[in-house]
Amino acid sequence: MSMLERQAPDLRVQKWIGADGESTAPLKLPDLGSGPKILFAFQHWCRGCHVHGFPTLQRLHSALSPRGVGFAVIQTVFEGADENTFEKLRVNQLKYALPLAFGHDEPPAGATFPTFMEDYRTRGTPWFSVIDAGGRIIFSDFHLDADNLVKDMELE
Repeated sequence: MSMLERQAPDLRVQKWIGADGESTAPLKLPDLGSGPKILFAFQHWCRGCHVHGFPTLQRLHSALSPRGVGFAVIQTVFEGADENTFEKLRVNQLKYALPLAFGHDEPPAGATFPTFMEDYRTRGTPWFSVIDAGGRIIFSDFHLDADNLVKDMELE
C-alpha cells in the first residue's frame, strides 16, 4: 500500500550524529522544523547512493534549507552490516559536506528490516521521502528530480 498522502510516521531511529559529527539524542520529525522535510535513506556501500543520491541531496539542501526545509539522512542497514556501520555516518557527512543529522538504523531485535524501511515502506537505497508542512508524505521513491522539486517548492 502506498505511503503517499499519508501522515508521516515519526522516526524510531535510535542512533544519530548531529551536524558536528557528535552522537546525539534520537531525532524526531518536529526537530526538523515546522516546514517541509526531506529524508534521505542510504547505505555506505550503495553505488547509486554515491553517484546519484548524495549529489541530489546536496542540490536539495543547498537550494531548500535556506527556505526552512528540514533534512535528515538515515543509513538503513538491511544488508552489509559490516560495511554500513555507525562510523560511516561521519565519513559520508564530511565527504558530501552536509551539516545534517545522520542516523544509523539497524533492524530491531527479531525484525528483518530497519524501522525507517518498515515505517515508510521503502524498498532500498537511495531513497527520498518528502513530507509537506502538514506532515503528509508527498513523495517516496528511489529517483527524485531535484530541479523539479526545487521549482515546486518555490511555488508554495
